[in-house]
Amino acid sequence: MNKKIGIILGSNRPTRIGGDIAKWVQKTMAHKQLTIDIIDLAEINLPFLDEPNIPALGNYQKEHTKKWSQLIQQYDGFVLLFPQYNWGYPAVIKNALDFLYQEWQHKPVSIMVYGGHGGFQGLISMKLVTQGLNMYNMAVNPPLNISKRMFDENNQFIDIDGAFSRIAPQVKMVSAEFVELFSFNEKPE
Repeated sequence: MNKKIGIILGSNRPTRIGGDIAKWVQKTMAHKQLTIDIIDLAEINLPFLDEPNIPALGNYQKEHTKKWSQLIQQYDGFVLLFPQYNWGYPAVIKNALDFLYQEWQHKPVSIMVYGGHGGFQGLISMKLVTQGLNMYNMAVNPPLNISKRMFDENNQFIDIDGAFSRIAPQVKMVSAEFVELFSFNEKPE
């Protein structure tokens, strides 16, 4: 049975490029032992954290939190994909992570940040968050550098495969790392 990986798209701007990048990552990560889905936070549309109890208690009162919890529980690992904002991460992804606690525990996570400056500061910031959630930070976290020359006059990728061709091997390595982690953790029968 395939392990399920959720690519959490952590941008909700109306004119974002993240959807195209998420589809490219999904295609590039394709592996026969993995089922890879895109979880678009713009579609999930969580409000700012509004639960009366701390998430670590798991005593969710709001229907949107219960649905979010059920969705996340279906996945064995995650890729957090987001743009770097002011050397950090967008509020929408931090909010989505903050809604839950147990659901993230010990799940492997790769962090892919895109931006004109490569996203290294956003990666560092998010690693602190995922460590606080007791997630397993994977070794491979490909930086997705973007530049104006990659886009046409409508801010659409001219050739996304060409734009990210140099980083594609690292993105494929994320799949290999997931597979290796899952096979290592499987109990012999």
